[in-house]
Amino acid sequence: MIGRQVQLLLCAVQFLTRLPTPPLRGFEPDWITRSARYFPLVGLLVGGICALVLLGASQVWSGWVPAILALGAGFLLTGGFHEDGLADTADGLGGGQTRERRLEIMKDSRVGTYGVLALVVVLGAKAATLATLTPLNAALALLAAHGVGRVAAVVAMAALPHVSDRADAKYKPAPDGVKPVEVLAAAALGLWPLLLVPPLAALAGLALAAVLAIALALLSRRLIGGYVGDVLGGIEQVAELGALLGLAAVLA
Repeated sequence: MIGRQVQLLLCAVQFLTRLPTPPLRGFEPDWITRSARYFPLVGLLVGGICALVLLGASQVWSGWVPAILALGAGFLLTGGFHEDGLADTADGLGGGQTRERRLEIMKDSRVGTYGVLALVVVLGAKAATLATLTPLNAALALLAAHGVGRVAAVVAMAALPHVSDRADAKYKPAPDGVKPVEVLAAAALGLWPLLLVPPLAALAGLALAAVLAIALALLSRRLIGGYVGDVLGGIEQVAELGALLGLAAVLA
């Protein structure tokens, strides 16, 4: 049992990051779905490293520089995995007139106007928000936001139908999808850093993250009938932004 859980954790690390991991023996396609319980834990790993970069950079620079370097560290760790999903989601939902055309646009590796604007607004807002906080509070907020963002993506995996049947899709769910107990495990693993901040800050972060994530999830359900892997990346990013905004509203 412990060995299988370790395999699922490594699977989550391999899927969500570019960090080196041992090879997975006996890999099965449903491992990605089963490993969703560990997505927030991987998010905390990424967020923790980014937080350390921010704290280290703040010893030398002030203002936006530590925040931008921390975000850059996140891009290196994940290969811009979630940001790519945000851009593709913005292009597809914003540029397509039919369900089929929206899904087709999301397949395109090129980034369009909607995708560029989404990245500029979301990443710019993250950096600006972090820059309003003290280094310690910014590091805590960054750690917590990474966990919240991945929890939002796991909830979306359980709540929405998957609509892609592409052979090269980034994510193909197992037939039974993400189970409620796995969502609860993901929430427990990903939300505990909120205990490190004042309760009002934690509540504000969760509330804004939920509002933005639910808004994008409902829009995706209305326009394409559910979610694809890119939409999960978009939901993670907007939830992360919402968490940062809510936390900063109280901590700043």
